[in-house]
Order: sequence, then C-alpha cells, then structure tokens
Amino acid sequence: MSWQDITITIASLVFALSLIPQVYLGFKEKKGVITYATSIPTCAGLCVIGTAYFSLELYFSFAVTCLTTALWFTLFLQRVFYKKNR
Repeated sequence: MSWQDITITIASLVFALSLIPQVYLGFKEKKGVITYATSIPTCAGLCVIGTAYFSLELYFSFAVTCLTTALWFTLFLQRVFYKKNR
C-alpha cells in the first residue's frame, strides 16, 4: 500500500462520512433535496475516478470511492422517489 493510497483513502472516507447525515435526513424527512444537476455528474465523476484508482492498483482508494459513489447515488434515488412528496 502506497502513501498515496492511504492519503486518498482517508480523504475519501471523510467525504463519505460527511454524506451520511444528508442521506439519513433524506430518509427521515422523505425529501430528495439534492438536485439532479449535482448528484448525476458527481456519481459519474466518482465512477471515472474509481476506475482510475483501480487501474493504478490503489484498491483502498477504489473501495472508499465506491462507497462515496453509492451514497451519492442514494441521494439521487431519494430525489427520484421522494419528488412526489414535495
């Protein structure tokens, strides 16, 4: 494991952890407050970054980026499914 993998993993983990309260709030209040213009490009960009990490054999960075992507995708899904409740 390289120092770059450790550094990127820690930073990505902070990003993922910071999204958890937003995801929880969306489930609790049944609102999708994140816009499509934010969630879709972020998910797509994170997928590209994750692919690059994987190709560079930065596997921990790849794994945490997948987690962050899943959280952003959850915010996207909240917008899709809770839109009717607005």
